[in-house]
Amino acid sequence: MVLTKHRCGDAERWALDGVLLSPEFDFKRFCGMRSAEIHPDLTGLQTTEPVAGQVLPPIEYDQEVWACGVTYSRSRDAREAETDVKNVYDLVYEAKRPELFFKAIGWRVKGTQAAIRIRRDSHWNVPEPELTLLVNSHAEILGFCAGNDVSSRNIEGENPLYLPQAKMYDGSCAIGPGICLTQADRMRDLPIELVIERNDEVIFKGDTNTSQIKRPFEELASYLTLEMSFPFGAFLMTGTGIVPEKEFSLSVGDKVTITIDTLVLENRVES
Repeated sequence: MVLTKHRCGDAERWALDGVLLSPEFDFKRFCGMRSAEIHPDLTGLQTTEPVAGQVLPPIEYDQEVWACGVTYSRSRDAREAETDVKNVYDLVYEAKRPELFFKAIGWRVKGTQAAIRIRRDSHWNVPEPELTLLVNSHAEILGFCAGNDVSSRNIEGENPLYLPQAKMYDGSCAIGPGICLTQADRMRDLPIELVIERNDEVIFKGDTNTSQIKRPFEELASYLTLEMSFPFGAFLMTGTGIVPEKEFSLSVGDKVTITIDTLVLENRVES
């Protein structure tokens, strides 16, 4: 089952598998429910109306997106190569405690077909395709969507303490196109693909698999909720295993396509 959010006239409506749910559906209430309660609740709210209108990011304006770093060996190696502050990323990769950081509030998040951005004060920028978990208020994983943690590698490389500036700015976070509702066990072997096009030509293509992630999804969710409550749930990006080579940087006009299992998130870079 896939939940999507749409603009229908002046209203925003949620849909399940291409059919609109009742306007009474409250996504934040949904994120406060136990996983065992979800399916009966959704079934009772289905209509016969097909979806129409613009696809929106599948998040409410006051929900939060958090992110994990250095969960794939490829990410660790790339971070070590880009900075003069050595060993810090290797230590995080091997440590018991994962790296967690705030990425975006819901109203800053972009959906599929919306524009993402690169910082004007950065010369080395990359997309980071990431399986993004939906975690409910009880720290249970309800499903996943495709995510893009757009990042400035040179700013973070100057000093790891600059990470908030490298990671958090207008247009740096995209998720979508919807939320695949499924159990965590079914996410452990999903293909992830990144394609970047410039002037209608593919200039980068890479792939990985969620089986390559070092930490279990439940562990990441448990650390996120260890000392913070999320009454409306939260989204958690789980790190990237695809990092373009040092010579590559995003440019305005590039088209970024991230595919995770059957979900396709597509964005174009704008200034």
